[in-house]
Amino acid sequence: MKLIPFLVQAALILLCSCANMVRVNIDVVDQRTALENQVLGSYADISQDLALLASVRSIDAEGRLKPAPRLSDAKREVIFAMQRQKFNQDDIEKLKAAGAAGENSHGYLSPMENRAMAQDPIFTPEFIKNLIDQENQDRKTIYQRILAISPGLAGGPGPTGGDMPKVERIMAGLNIDSSAPGCWIQDQAGKWSTKK
Repeated sequence: MKLIPFLVQAALILLCSCANMVRVNIDVVDQRTALENQVLGSYADISQDLALLASVRSIDAEGRLKPAPRLSDAKREVIFAMQRQKFNQDDIEKLKAAGAAGENSHGYLSPMENRAMAQDPIFTPEFIKNLIDQENQDRKTIYQRILAISPGLAGGPGPTGGDMPKVERIMAGLNIDSSAPGCWIQDQAGKWSTKK
């Protein structure tokens, strides 16, 4: 009878001593910083505003037209930028897939020399330049709105734009991550390569 409690005690001692010998180190890879989470959260809020605006019913319960929701100029501008991005998305993806445009490390598209694309009658050099310029203008509008609605971030005047370079870097990572394999991407050191 005394043998069973002794065996239980021995097993418990053995388990406890083994538990102290095993150490587990967990390294978290790709953990976002608080700033990255804040910027990406603000971007998600802007995207949600666009979705909500598109889903607003224009007729009330009695069948009368309701007035469109009143938007600030800044909100209207960023919604227009996102709508234009959606409109141009297929052409932008085509440019990136063909190697005529690449995602740079500052959050914008850069033109890449591509002779095959220049042979396409639709994608003339002027069309490609205008499309890239529009996309970059839309991105800048969105980045400025992120600065405006993110507590703790400063838009700031001048060439550095306060926290704008931080927002651009974070959004560059998002743009690069969402690019298809084979697209041109630029690393933080300025080196261009194709995405694997």
